[in-house]
Amino acid sequence: MIAEFGLAALWLAAALSALQLALGWMALRPGGEALMPSVRPIALAQALLTALAFGALILCFARTDLSVALVVENSASAKPMMYKIAGTWGNHEGSMLLWVTILGLAGGAVAILERRLPERTLIATLAAQAAIALGFFAFLLFASNPFARLALPPLDGNGLNPLLQDPGLAFHPPTLYIGYVGLSVAFSFAVGALVTRDVGPAFARAMRPWVLGAWIFLTLGITAGSYWAYYELGWGGWWFWDPVENASLMPWLAATALLHSVTVLATRDGLRAWTVMLAVVAFSMSMIGTFLVRSGILTSVHAFAIDPKRGTFILGLLVVYIGGALALFALRVSTVKEGSQFDPVSREGALVANNLLLSAVLGIVFTGTLYPLFVEATTGEKLSVGHPYFDKTAGPLALLLVAIMVAGPLMRWRRDEIAAVVQRIALPVLVTAIALLALILFVPGIRVLPLLGLMLAIGVGAGSVAPLWKRNLRRTPLFTYGMVISHLGIAVALAGMACESAFTKETLVAAAPGAVEIVGPYQVKFAAIDPIAGPNWTAIEATLVATRPGRAAITLHPQARMFAQPPTETSETAIATLWDGQLYTVLGKDDESGRWQLRLWWKPFVTLIWAGGALVAIGGALALLGRLRRELFPRGRPTGFLAT
Repeated sequence: MIAEFGLAALWLAAALSALQLALGWMALRPGGEALMPSVRPIALAQALLTALAFGALILCFARTDLSVALVVENSASAKPMMYKIAGTWGNHEGSMLLWVTILGLAGGAVAILERRLPERTLIATLAAQAAIALGFFAFLLFASNPFARLALPPLDGNGLNPLLQDPGLAFHPPTLYIGYVGLSVAFSFAVGALVTRDVGPAFARAMRPWVLGAWIFLTLGITAGSYWAYYELGWGGWWFWDPVENASLMPWLAATALLHSVTVLATRDGLRAWTVMLAVVAFSMSMIGTFLVRSGILTSVHAFAIDPKRGTFILGLLVVYIGGALALFALRVSTVKEGSQFDPVSREGALVANNLLLSAVLGIVFTGTLYPLFVEATTGEKLSVGHPYFDKTAGPLALLLVAIMVAGPLMRWRRDEIAAVVQRIALPVLVTAIALLALILFVPGIRVLPLLGLMLAIGVGAGSVAPLWKRNLRRTPLFTYGMVISHLGIAVALAGMACESAFTKETLVAAAPGAVEIVGPYQVKFAAIDPIAGPNWTAIEATLVATRPGRAAITLHPQARMFAQPPTETSETAIATLWDGQLYTVLGKDDESGRWQLRLWWKPFVTLIWAGGALVAIGGALALLGRLRRELFPRGRPTGFLAT
């Protein structure tokens, strides 16, 4: 009965979504004002029913209900409980129900919390959110039913993909989906403001927390996903430019541009039309990512390779939502007032430059991701677009972007003087020049891009704290600290990327127990090879002892695992994390002579990549908290570090 309860809750939520859309549309028509109070409660009820449906699916997985087809296909009785629950969204149908659940909860939160917008604009926003939800409800109920029953339940399930049997599954997809859904809310705000011709600072202030929240969760999701793939897949890299990786990066790039634009609109009443357009583009990128992952046109460890008919359904939703929004924008853009003017040399001007560069990088990633798919669909020819294309095209623009990022926070709003700006950035520029000289002298032979990356990372690190110079730190707004920490996180991540690219050492050998290999500053002894067993797998485990002059020995245990449900072989890396880098080890297959493949990497300061990502997200969280506190305490707010 649990599955039937979940399906019934899903149908009721879909019906309420249709009712919410209809009532919202009628309430906006002349004489429909009396219907407005009913829209908020319906949005809240829809959120509750969707959450109940998702809870029912989790319970089916936790109990290994083998009468439910989705459980049979993606779970098994021997699977640890954590992976039974996380496996709820480790598949197409369950992940789509998670998406819709977050979408419903977000709509309910808007209905409960939003009090800043005029009622008409809010009702239009909730109606737009209901339209999005209705399309995904239809997709679930007619094309991807997560509660479908089996007439003859099997004795056990097929199990979960072993690559997904990792704590990363519990964290990575939900954070990404919260980010995607946050962008859907921003999209709904933009549509609502266009419908009521109410694009202005109030609309931007209402939308900004959702954009910032989406950006935070996208940052966390991408950072966590990068590290998960890094240690789980055993290939030694942190970013592969896989099309599905790019599908998560593109919304982040658009959200970053939107975040800066909505800040200008909320605080300085500028960039009105640009902000609305970016809201549409950001959600478009999340929809395109959904299409790529679920259309069946990609073969990737990240993708749900399913029936292309389902991809056609999502493509239809994309055309309806994005095409409709663009048509509405074209019809109403003439009603969007220009907003306040500003000089090119100003903080707004720097933000516009950053937005243009972000848009250019987004265009490069978009082209590199979709062009090979287009060529294959039209000609049958398979193309591969990888690191060389992205490094040579997006790399220089990204470096220019972070360079401009130093100057932007040091400029004045509206208008500034070039001489004054040069004076303010003098110290970061000096630090950058010293870093360049030191790298040329002490790291000869370093490639150009890593050289520029390290140089700029040091300069951006110095420039990121510049907004705090000569300020009363106890009275500095919390969102200013958030900006500083996020920019510092970009510098830290950039330094990690440059170090990983410039200084990584790799050793690939076939070795027998007792052999000693060299990688970077380490001697690695292949001490032993033993069979072991886990809760639902068996493995061959190597014992490696790594030594380095002046440091304690490190013991690592990389494994080659075998799973029975489903039958799969995986490589489990063993990584030693030290203050100056990571020793990364992978055990491969054996040969007839008793030797085993070993891949060893020494990666100096690679952990700065993910530490920087965490700092970016922490800075975003502080900025969000600061903005919310300012709205909650507009007068008489507390002083001290948390004052805003």
